Amino acid sequence: MQADNAKINRMLKTARGQIDGILRMVEEDRYCIDISQQLMATEAILNRVNKEILTAHLKCCVSHADSQEEREEKIDELVSMLGKILK
Repeated sequence: MQADNAKINRMLKTARGQIDGILRMVEEDRYCIDISQQLMATEAILNRVNKEILTAHLKCCVSHADSQEEREEKIDELVSMLGKILK
């Protein structure tokens, strides 16, 4: 993976901390909207992590593919994965 590992690790640890906080909120039977806001904040971090990783994939794995066929395979793989997410 060619993404900035330190940045990815920091963001994922932040998301993990938020998830731990959300679990405590659920256990404490906190207000639903407050829990939902924290869930959305965690999703936003995970989306940014995914964007970083996919950007690195395009810049490295796709652009440095050895052949046009390999490049197309990597692009098709990415499109297929995005199709699953965007349903």
